[in-house]
Amino acid sequence: MKERKLGILGKKVGMTRYFTPDGRSLGVTVLELGPCVVLAKRSKTKNEKGRTDGYTALQLGFDLKPERKINKAEAGHLEKAGGKEKARRYVHELRVTEEALAKFEVGQEVTLKDLDIKTGDRIDVVATSKGRGFQGVMHRFDFAGVNTATHGTHEYFRHGGSIGCRKWPGRVFKGRKMPGHMGDKRVTAQNLTVADVRPDENLMLVSGSVPGSTNGYLFVRPAIKKHPLP
Repeated sequence: MKERKLGILGKKVGMTRYFTPDGRSLGVTVLELGPCVVLAKRSKTKNEKGRTDGYTALQLGFDLKPERKINKAEAGHLEKAGGKEKARRYVHELRVTEEALAKFEVGQEVTLKDLDIKTGDRIDVVATSKGRGFQGVMHRFDFAGVNTATHGTHEYFRHGGSIGCRKWPGRVFKGRKMPGHMGDKRVTAQNLTVADVRPDENLMLVSGSVPGSTNGYLFVRPAIKKHPLP
């Protein structure tokens, strides 16, 4: 596995306007990141039962979850992390190196100060895109529609057209772009520029837009496919 630095969980607060120290005006997305709680650790080393997880990762939790919403399975899982007060609404595993894994213990908090991310760095933001429901091909795949609005054409202006040939292959190829459910999928926005980091407020300002709705959960990590700044 390619070496990955520590990431963090959070949520999207919204968009605003940010003025840089040199006077530039940027449209930025405000992210609330952490504090997170380490709920479990995954390691390649064998435990007391002689078993191994086969990979290294930290299981983090974000956003306090009310005790009345905790089921018995969650309560049992939270015992090692410090009890029901450690319950969180958003739980996710982040792959890390052995060195990063050794720095944290179960029940410990992870904040923005623990990340090696500063202003001007590139990050990846992974979130769930907005759900659009069942949509046609013009909205879902940006089809042009049927251009021939004459010669008796009717009720066919927003259709996708032919989906195949009758004679050969006599079927519809898999993956054909057709109407269906749009959005509500995991999306990764890569190489976004960090406009500002405010660890004391648990806030990060990211240049441009970020997938998902306001208050939607996400996680941030240092960019994997790094490209030079424009």
